[in-house]
Amino acid sequence: MNKNRTSIPVNSMADERSPGIVMERISFDYPMIEEEEKESHRHDLHSFFLLEKGTVSIEIDFQKYDIKESSVIYIHPDQVHYTTAVENITVSTFALNSEYLNPEYLKLLDEIRPVKPLLLDKETYSLISEALSLSLKFYDRKNEKLYHSLLKDSCNTLVSLVISQYLEHTQSPEKLSRFEIITKAFKQILEQKYITVKRPADYAQALNISTPYLNECIKNTTGYSVSYHIQQRIVLEAKRLFYHSDQSVKEIATALGYDDYPYFSRLFTKVAGITPLTFRNKNRD
Repeated sequence: MNKNRTSIPVNSMADERSPGIVMERISFDYPMIEEEEKESHRHDLHSFFLLEKGTVSIEIDFQKYDIKESSVIYIHPDQVHYTTAVENITVSTFALNSEYLNPEYLKLLDEIRPVKPLLLDKETYSLISEALSLSLKFYDRKNEKLYHSLLKDSCNTLVSLVISQYLEHTQSPEKLSRFEIITKAFKQILEQKYITVKRPADYAQALNISTPYLNECIKNTTGYSVSYHIQQRIVLEAKRLFYHSDQSVKEIATALGYDDYPYFSRLFTKVAGITPLTFRNKNRD
């Protein structure tokens, strides 16, 4: 894998017909992976994949998944991934940028990420597959007067179907305790602010609660402190950059909001149990 990079590549999925929405259905009867999919990358859109036939092996943020047919997966634009193997596949893809996504769906996607591949039951798979086939027909009707509106609405319907399936496998918001509600809100803010906001007190202030109470909520729900979650999120991004780019420790520290890069290096070592350079060298072997 080519590592001569100053940053994690972002593969554009843009299509001249509709820059904010891309759809396709592809089939391979033999093991074949496009070169850009073999390399670690991010996508510039919110991406959804329905595996209709065959198997796909993929790595997402250092987690390996073997995806079976009749499965769906959502990949957030922040997530770094690459394909390691495919076999006799038919896969349908639909991808949207944030502007085209229904705001409610965008909020839900931020809340549920990261997610694992989800194996669908027969009825649900059939429904999503049929809806996708219809949307693909809309996608090819580029001369329609309301083409973009038609495409946006049909793709958002697909997104809602997928989100619904993921929500089926999580606890209903109506059943969440006060601690769980605060933990959910904290994680949403953390995802947005981890580069610029490092202190638990600042997250507590953003949630209009005291720092001890925030810690109580997070520990009760997850078993770990607020600081633990902040550090884990920072180190995940650092791992992405150490593995997928050639930026120096100092450059990565700066990118993640640390002017004192020796401190950042010590933090990484404490959380990851390995020094930054050892992590890089070990994972490139």
